[in-house]
Amino acid sequence: MPRWTVKMLVSSTLLVAAVGHASELSSTVLSDVTVLATRAAVTALQVPASVDRVEGDRLREGAGVNLSEALGPVAGLSVQNRGNYAQDLQLSIRGFGARSSFGARGIRLYADGIPATMPDGQGQYSHFDLTGADRIEVLRGPFSALYGNASGGVLAITTADAPARLGVDATAEAGSEGMRRYALRVGEGTDRSNWVMDAAHFQTDGYRVHSAAARTTANGKWRLDLSPSTRLTVIGNTIETPFVDDPLGLTAAQLAADPRQAGTNALTYNTRKQLTQQQAGAVLESRLSDTDSMTLSAYAGHRHSTQFQAILQSIEALPTHPGGVIDLDRRYRGGEWRLTDARRVRDLPLTVTLGVAVDTLDEARRGYLNYVGSTLGVEGALRRDERNRVDSVDEYLQAQWQLSDRWQLSGGARHSQITVRSTPKLVPQPDTVLHYGATNPVAGFTFRMRKELAAYASYGRGLETPTLNDLAYRSTNGAVTGLNTALRPARSENYEVGLKQSTARLRATLALFSIRTEDELAVQANSGGRSVLENIGPTRRRGAEFALEAKLNDSFTGVLAYTAIDAHTLADYQACAVTPCVPVTVAAGSHLPAVPRNALYAGLTWRNGRGFTLTGESVGRAGIYADDRNQAFASGYWTSNLRAAWTQGWAHGTITESARLDNVFDRRYVGTVIVNETNRRYYEPSADRTALLMVHVAFH
Repeated sequence: MPRWTVKMLVSSTLLVAAVGHASELSSTVLSDVTVLATRAAVTALQVPASVDRVEGDRLREGAGVNLSEALGPVAGLSVQNRGNYAQDLQLSIRGFGARSSFGARGIRLYADGIPATMPDGQGQYSHFDLTGADRIEVLRGPFSALYGNASGGVLAITTADAPARLGVDATAEAGSEGMRRYALRVGEGTDRSNWVMDAAHFQTDGYRVHSAAARTTANGKWRLDLSPSTRLTVIGNTIETPFVDDPLGLTAAQLAADPRQAGTNALTYNTRKQLTQQQAGAVLESRLSDTDSMTLSAYAGHRHSTQFQAILQSIEALPTHPGGVIDLDRRYRGGEWRLTDARRVRDLPLTVTLGVAVDTLDEARRGYLNYVGSTLGVEGALRRDERNRVDSVDEYLQAQWQLSDRWQLSGGARHSQITVRSTPKLVPQPDTVLHYGATNPVAGFTFRMRKELAAYASYGRGLETPTLNDLAYRSTNGAVTGLNTALRPARSENYEVGLKQSTARLRATLALFSIRTEDELAVQANSGGRSVLENIGPTRRRGAEFALEAKLNDSFTGVLAYTAIDAHTLADYQACAVTPCVPVTVAAGSHLPAVPRNALYAGLTWRNGRGFTLTGESVGRAGIYADDRNQAFASGYWTSNLRAAWTQGWAHGTITESARLDNVFDRRYVGTVIVNETNRRYYEPSADRTALLMVHVAFH
């Protein structure tokens, strides 16, 4: 019997045991309200989808810098800290997004209802405000397709409202590797309005040589009730990273010799990144009648980044090479209109949602040499100049019909049209225009076995188009120029069945899924900061997710999350072995790189009832392959973390002192890999034991 099947059977046994115990603890259903799957406030038991909600208190237990600090308890979600702020975290859901060298792909991101994923499918989450968040919701499975292109899953963050009167929060942190962070949050709520603003500065010397980083962020939200039936919310945020050093990946020999060292030529070419982003948006919500409500949103933003890469001067000297400095200037905007009708049909509740979303991205992409004369690591002559534009128009319809106290049907469809236009400027040529499109249906049902227990099943089709970065290169050395127009969008069929348990003292979920993807997008070669992609044919992802949160008594709370996934190819295909490209055959049945077959999170929290909290957690992950041929491998690992916090209160506020110790047993392990790095610099090691001290003061 395959090992992944055994894991699912074990998970099923655990869930059955948990359900039996839960009925003895309580029969009161928790109000775990979710909006992602239905775009309306319902409990997780009502939807035929895997949805998790991580509360703001959990997000604030970490440093407030990385999503990886708080999302470990979400099964099916992998958030790996590269220790490299020039490339961000490696974020994936059920294997979607694992191939990304930076940012997020294959996953839809939202911040306060505003897309953080561009219409080409590339997402950024560096502006997410973790310390000011009310919650993060994570949607996985077939119903993700209702959010359009690149929705292997959906992750949405929501900013918390201000308290009922003027409040001020201040945080100061200091930790290992020169880490320091300062944050200030101010807000006030009244009967008709609620506003909140916060700002934070983060800086670190980095675990590895040449991995220092600095980041300053600000976020604001203002909500105004224009009338008893109409509400306006305005959101704005900004981020600036004046310097972020890039230590690059390591070979196996470099990793064994010294995991703290910088990769080859990182110091010689001073590999680094600079970034600024400003974004604003507004959401208008109005109840039109007893049955109808409307939501209208609009947003606009600007993002500029410059990245210096370690491409040899001799290679860049080739007349067709686009240069070792990438300069991207992106301006984006969009809007969405949504109408929801909730009424009774044949005396049964029926909710129908209809929407249209329009998004546009304008990109100026320039490439420069990374040298001037004999001076390396500086911006030189212009070698690439093009203007790219992506437009998307999506229409969607979804419905939930409560057939009885036990049965509910859900379904919908989303039609997506994406157009990519590229205009060369340096050497004028005809525009390149690409069109992608699909209509993706989803359907599912929920059966309430008991008040606190539900079973569900769902099906859906998905679409993932190549991003502008995916299309940008046809060769890693620049010898073959132009967009990679041969790339086709990946299309998937997604099946899921599951059980959900929710009571006052216990939540438990089990999901079994199977996903077949045609024309899977994968890395053919990755060198010098350039990724050349290809369609590798069909792949299959099968697996199980199990999550359990239990309040054992008034003092102890336990959390467990386990994921088993078998992700592999279904046909032979060609990939590159070295630079320049030497084609090799990748056999059917090869495991998809960067996708661990097993992952486990276990945490236990003790509260003494007098403001003191102690949390211990362990994280385990199976080894991962770094290349398509499954020849390069990063071993699995176990690591443990501890957190202690003490809160004291007085009439007008609280003060909390906390300490974290991560990687308690000082394990050495590889957190992420650079997939198919053709110089074999695959490995990005994670930090040794680190400590963090934090003081948080709140006045209200």
